Amino acid sequence: DRHFGIGSDGLILIRPSVKADFFMEMFNADGSRSAMCGNGIRCVGKYVYDHGLTDKTELTVNTLDGVKYLTLDVEEGHVVSVTVDMGEPHLDPDTIPVLANRSPVVAEPIEIGARRFEMTCVSMGNPHAVIFVDSTIGYPVHEIGRAFEFHPTFPERVNAEFVEALNRSEVNMRVWERGTGETLACG
Repeated sequence: DRHFGIGSDGLILIRPSVKADFFMEMFNADGSRSAMCGNGIRCVGKYVYDHGLTDKTELTVNTLDGVKYLTLDVEEGHVVSVTVDMGEPHLDPDTIPVLANRSPVVAEPIEIGARRFEMTCVSMGNPHAVIFVDSTIGYPVHEIGRAFEFHPTFPERVNAEFVEALNRSEVNMRVWERGTGETLACG
């Protein structure tokens, strides 16, 4: 069970960098490269500090989406949390990338199989299509997520988030990550 046993959603390599303290190289489960992973970069911050590769509590990490800034919260010599400045979201369709007729792409209709959805697209280093659903419980994420990932509207494939709004401050979300499948590690 790759979520709760041996296995993973991907592989992160920590390399030297001339632009930052470290370079993070990310590979998805299918071997494709990913420009950025918010949870992954937090793990990089914890790893490099806890394993003595740095003594800094403010780090820079270069990624394929540029340099990110990390703040490490350290207690008794170990990182207990990491905050990452992911930068501004990319909303321009060409930057995400997504083939769309308007910018930003908000509540844009898309047909997947015989079903019609409305999606909102954003990139924080990787393309995301956010779809609001009535309930995430029992939602066919494997079927619909895979269809979104490989839809021709997304030239570099896409992560699909299926979001159920519980109230104004809480949501349930399930994520189909390109190159990985359904993941428990995407925010």
